[in-house]
Amino acid sequence: MTSTPPPPDAPQPSPAMPPGWENPAVRADRRLVEMLQELRVLQTGVQIVFAFLLGIAFTPRFTELTDDQQDIYIATLLLTVVAAAVLATPVALHRGLYHHPAKTRIVTVSTRIAQIGLVLLASALTGAVLLVLDVVLGTAVAVPIACVIALTFTGLWFVLPWSVRRAATRDQD
Repeated sequence: MTSTPPPPDAPQPSPAMPPGWENPAVRADRRLVEMLQELRVLQTGVQIVFAFLLGIAFTPRFTELTDDQQDIYIATLLLTVVAAAVLATPVALHRGLYHHPAKTRIVTVSTRIAQIGLVLLASALTGAVLLVLDVVLGTAVAVPIACVIALTFTGLWFVLPWSVRRAATRDQD
């Protein structure tokens, strides 16, 4: 198969940029799009936990929960609602500041907000596990397992990215 050459007046492709080169505006746009995609995944998880928690209150066994279990339930429900609000904030920020020239600042603020949302989501998921395990297995078993879950979230969502970033920075020096 042969290809025909482009007409002489066709625009010529720009010279290739070095790998990894982006101007600040393009970089900010890309980072914001990536973050919004990541938040979409997290929002699904928040919605599932929230639906689970809403359903619990309307089951016949809910009245059998101890005061402590009801406190865990309420705290977990509220953490989930606040996590949903916080994780949706970068989307609202993006919409409210659409075409605003300070895209880099929007990305920076949205990143911090998303990190807070991750803390809230990890707390809500840990609370949901604590509640279920407390009802099923008892407090003595539920608390240590919930602590392991909390440490797992901390390690995977916060310590691991921090250590990878630190190692990458050290490798660049």
